[in-house]
Amino acid sequence: MTDKNLSVGDKFILDRFILGQMASPFLFGIMSFTVILVAGNLLFRLADLVIQRGVSMPLVLRLFVYSLPGVVAMTIPMSCLLAALLGFGNMSANSELVALKSAGISFGRIVRPLVWAGVLISLVTFAINETIVPLSQRAAANLMRYEIYRQTPPVFKDNVFIRDISSGTLNRILYIKEILPRTGKMSDILVQEFENGHVSRVISAPKGEWTDGLWWLLDGQVFEVRDDGKVDMLFRFDRQKLNLDMQPEEIDADAADPEEMNLRELYMMMRNADKQGNNAGALRMMFHLRVAVPWASVVLVLVGASVGSRPQRSSSSMGFGLSVVIVFCYYVIMSFCKSLGEADFMPGLLAAWMPNAVFLIVGTILIRRANRLG
Repeated sequence: MTDKNLSVGDKFILDRFILGQMASPFLFGIMSFTVILVAGNLLFRLADLVIQRGVSMPLVLRLFVYSLPGVVAMTIPMSCLLAALLGFGNMSANSELVALKSAGISFGRIVRPLVWAGVLISLVTFAINETIVPLSQRAAANLMRYEIYRQTPPVFKDNVFIRDISSGTLNRILYIKEILPRTGKMSDILVQEFENGHVSRVISAPKGEWTDGLWWLLDGQVFEVRDDGKVDMLFRFDRQKLNLDMQPEEIDADAADPEEMNLRELYMMMRNADKQGNNAGALRMMFHLRVAVPWASVVLVLVGASVGSRPQRSSSSMGFGLSVVIVFCYYVIMSFCKSLGEADFMPGLLAAWMPNAVFLIVGTILIRRANRLG
């Protein structure tokens, strides 16, 4: 029998058997790694809130629940690696892999359902990171700010500076003393327009508003700055359009924590930083990592399956320890590439996907070697 001679029923039975070997180690990995991450960081922070600040247990429990989705999402790629290691390790120890290869089934065909499971898990992880995790992170942050630290929720945002830069040239600086992000109402606006690096025109208005998708300045004045430094008033206006390619929520988003954002909000914040000439390296890296990290599940199952398939009689504790070592190597490479990306020594897209590419190459080589040995 070979891969091509397998009937549809045989393929279904084979895939179900292999995935069944991975189910228990996968769930075990999620629980184990979650406990490790929670015990290593979250519990100490919660204990400090109870002891040092006297926070009530109901609030602490709510904070714990809000923090769990982010922790679980981090453990999913690790759990995929552990499932492949332990599952294929058990199959190797019980000579089940030898029996499958003796029947003419290649190792590549044996590992195929695991790869497709990794793709599905990656998509689910990505969806969790885009929906549940930002909401839970925002809920945890609001709980800390407004119920534990007793801060007052801000109604307006004050002292907003927006720089308009194109092709490395500063075109204008916009200052807004106060803005209501929900309505777009502004007060005390000052616009400085530049030509050849010098202020050429100044616009001031006591009020402004966001109406029908456009910014408007109200009851303002326009001044011309001459080359000798003197200022002349050109005209007054009741209502004048302000060319600002931002929406009220985009201005408010600049003050938000990137950890509490989804990809669309991160992209918006990154674009605003580029427009204003700010260094967006860290935001760009975070954006690309949000896409790349969930796909670690696929490359790590390849590595785990090939390493676990070696003839061995190792215990689950050995497999768990080996998975920790491999995950540690993955995150060391990721941290190194992340630093290069944030410092603009490497394009953010390349830096984010480099760890996956490295482990994909290693996994492919190991899979081919296991095929030859079979």
